[in-house]
Parts: sequence; C-alpha cells; structure tokens
Amino acid sequence: MTGTAPSSAGTAGIRSAVLRTCAALAVAVAALSGCSSDGKGTPVWTAGSSAADSASPGASESATPSATTGAAASASASPTPGSSAAAWKVFTDPAKSVSFEVPQDWIVQSVAPDAGALPGALKITVKDAGGAYLATLQTGLPPQPAAACPDDAARNYVVVSSVPVDLPHAGGGGTIDPHVVFRVVHGYKYFGSYGITNVVGGAGGKSCALQNVVRGPAGKGDYSFGDLTVLKALAPDQKVAPAKAFDTLDQAAKYVNEGSEFANVQRMLMSLKIKN
Repeated sequence: MTGTAPSSAGTAGIRSAVLRTCAALAVAVAALSGCSSDGKGTPVWTAGSSAADSASPGASESATPSATTGAAASASASPTPGSSAAAWKVFTDPAKSVSFEVPQDWIVQSVAPDAGALPGALKITVKDAGGAYLATLQTGLPPQPAAACPDDAARNYVVVSSVPVDLPHAGGGGTIDPHVVFRVVHGYKYFGSYGITNVVGGAGGKSCALQNVVRGPAGKGDYSFGDLTVLKALAPDQKVAPAKAFDTLDQAAKYVNEGSEFANVQRMLMSLKIKN
C-alpha cells in the first residue's frame, strides 16, 4: 500500500473490498451515503445490548455511491456484539448544558477550553478505565471554513458506519443532518476516526480532511465529539494516535462490527444531549 491517491480503478477496488468484508463477517451490507450531500442511507445501530439500544433506526432512502453525489461505499454494522459495559452513568456539566452516557468505570474530566473558544465553551475529555484516551467533547468552537482541497491531494475515504442523531445544528451548503460516523481515509494505511458530524466529507468519495464537527446554531459556535476533530491521511513519520490505523478495510470493518470499544463509544456519542 502506498501513500499516493488511488486511481479510479483503485477506488472501485476499495469499495468492492468493503462489500466482500461485510459478507465475510455476515453483517448487513448497504450502499450508504453517510456524509454525502443528502445524508440519506440505511443506518444500523451497533451499540448497546438492550432492546432499545439494538433497535435499528428507521431506514431511509439508500444512495448509490457515485462521483456526482459524493457518496462513499459503506459497510453497515450489525447489532452484534453490542456494548460490553454492564453499567452506565450520565455525565452532566455544572451548568447542565450538555449530558451524555458513559460506562460506569470510564473517566470524564472537564479541562480548560482551547484559546479562541467562544464564551461559555466546554472541553470535556473521556478516557477508559485504564486511562487511555477515547474522545473529547468541545463546544463553542469558532466556525472554520473548509480548506481548499486540490484534486491531486484528495484521498479516497470510506464511511464504515453512519447513524443519524438528533442534535441542534445549522444547515446550509456543505452540511447534512448530524450523524455519528466511523470513516477511514486511504493513505499508506487506512486511517480511521469516529465522531459526530454534519459537514459533507467530500465530492466523489474523496477528501483532504474529514471533519468530526457539527455546525452549531447561529451565535453558538460549532461543536465536536469524537477522537479527532479532523481526520487526514498521515505520513509514515507522523504520530497516528488517536486516529486508528488498519492494514486493510477488513480490519476497519472488524473494529466496527466485532469490537466492544467502538460499540461503547458509539452508544456514548449517540447519547449526547445539548441544551440551549
């Protein structure tokens, strides 16, 4: 695998690999726009073991991947095995402006917002029971326009999981309804990241940067909840963490479909509530 952008033939190979992966894993396979311009697809919930948690959201119109819609091929995950945490707790900030669920033994900490954040902004980190970093919730982020993406710099990306979530957001060009996603971008490896976004990934299944950011309502700033705010293809000399790195798309699909970490994280992200 090289760090160069795959050709159109390589794109087709990547997409077909995802479909083969899901068949091998005996999971549902769907052509899902995920972060395309209309945000429609057939999402499947992968987190949670209770009846409420494992129920699939209502299916919406499927979108076939194409260069004109900007949709990427996606592997929808099955409800198995579900989240592994036996007990959950609810974190709420002192002002009760945000809340979300986490496994009982996970660690949630409020830290100082980054410089330039809007007044009243929050920055909250989430770690597992062993202290390993999992995600950061940030509110009051100054809106940042998407950077220019020359054709020769764009990399193929795949939406492995995409589930709509009801959260406040701004509409407009380049946005969809918010989704909890896991996406991978192709560099010298397949680099993966999870988060909540309503920002379109990129035209034709290619992008220079995938934003795990939601455009917030007017005057509130943007917000982000995920392991990264921006996912890019990395160079061999760059640090990978907290992004995930996979040698194949099979490995990325297994992380989503078979591992408990993503199932627990997805349930956490889906539980986010933002007031005001």
